[in-house]
Amino acid sequence: MSIEISETYCKGCDICIFVCPREVYVKSDTLNKKGIYLPIPKYPEKCTKCQLCVLQCPDQAIFIP
Repeated sequence: MSIEISETYCKGCDICIFVCPREVYVKSDTLNKKGIYLPIPKYPEKCTKCQLCVLQCPDQAIFIP
């Protein structure tokens, strides 16, 4: 399972963390180039491809193939 989060588009709003029913995402401990703590898919094996994170992301920064 590959979950891609675009560092270019993501603004770190954490909506994906809150809407994921399987708790796949966590907040990163590392700042990116823009000074944002991005969400990361820490448990991608739990993902059921429900696409809630993709649908709720206001920046279209998440892609689940």
